This record gives sequence, structure tokens and C-alpha cells, in this order.
Amino acid sequence: MDSLPPAGLLDATLIVFQPDSPVYRVHDQVRGCLEFNPSRFGSARFSPLLRDDTGEVVATLYAGTSLDCALMETVFHDVPYSAGLKFVSRRTHLVKSVFSTVEVVSPLTLVDLSAIALRKLGISRKHLLETEKEEYPASRAWALALYLQFPAAQGLVWTSRQDDRARACVLFGDRVGGDTLRAVSGPTPLTNSDGSARLEVLDLARRLNVEIVD
Repeated sequence: MDSLPPAGLLDATLIVFQPDSPVYRVHDQVRGCLEFNPSRFGSARFSPLLRDDTGEVVATLYAGTSLDCALMETVFHDVPYSAGLKFVSRRTHLVKSVFSTVEVVSPLTLVDLSAIALRKLGISRKHLLETEKEEYPASRAWALALYLQFPAAQGLVWTSRQDDRARACVLFGDRVGGDTLRAVSGPTPLTNSDGSARLEVLDLARRLNVEIVD
């Protein structure tokens, strides 16, 4: 049976991650292309992470192996699984957001959260990667335990719930050297100068049957 929060020593699997093509991130416009998020505010699945011993924040950076993945994990994260037309607010989800393209220059050592590794770890995808927002404190507890117990781990990697053709990852800022990542392009606003959504956003919205509204 799954155990939340984690207890005792964890049996995690570490893998080497260096994708053949760049990764993508969608992030707040106040942050640079390679800038990790050091904030203790917000509520994501694996952040913010507060160290138990010092209370300090572990800065994090999320990315996906496709732009669709990065957009699905952010802008379109809460689009319901329902037929028919759906709506996303331009003002809420697009106006202050940008996307960046990043190359992983040096291999990363990440905790594998794919199906076989999760069975070894002792928790199902359903209970770690497919939970709703009210259960995020528990998934953050798992992330923190993995961070503390595996000092070689530079982050976590998993098959995206929002776009299962791609992988998503979260990196730990204090364990990723300055020469590990390289900015390829961006940050690029998700809206054009006239306020309209960029073509990349509109294309995915069309495939989701989503209309961007004010």
C-alpha cells in the first residue's frame, strides 16, 4: 500500500539525464531563462521545498522535453477533461508568462519517477504524480525526502501527466552547476505586442478545443 508522507530510508533509482534536444520551460517573466525559483510561496507538486534543518528554500527549475509539455504543465494545467469548448484566461495565464529554450550541456543525475522505479520506491504514480492540488503537500514531502536522502540527485524526472508523450523534470538549484545548462532562446513572451496569444499557444489551444479569453 502507498505511504504518504514518506517514512524511513527510501530506495530510489538515479539515472543520467541528457536529452538529445533542448528542453523548454514556461515561467514568470520576472525570471531569466536559466534562473531558478527561490521563492517559498506558491504551491506546486514538487515546490517550494523547505529544508527541515535550516528552513531554507531549495530553489527549483521546472522543464519539459517539449514546448507542448511545458505549456500543458503551466498555462493549460487546469483545463478539464471534458468534451466541447473550454476557456483559459489570457490575463491570468499568459500576460506575465514567458517561455525559454534550454540545452542540457552536462549530464544530470536525477531521481527516476517512471513506473518501474516508482514500484521500487514504494509509491504509485497515482499517489505521487496524479494527485490534485490539495495533496501537493504530500508530494512535496516526497520530493524533500528524496532531496535530503540522495545528495547526488540534482532533481527529479517523470513522464508528464499533462503530456504523456514527453518527460518533465524539476531541478535543484544548489546542485546544478552554472555550466550545466545553456540558454538557447528566450525568455519569449506568450503574448504578442498587441496582447494576442503567440501561435505556439494558439496551436495547442486549438488541439485542446480551448478558447483564450480575457
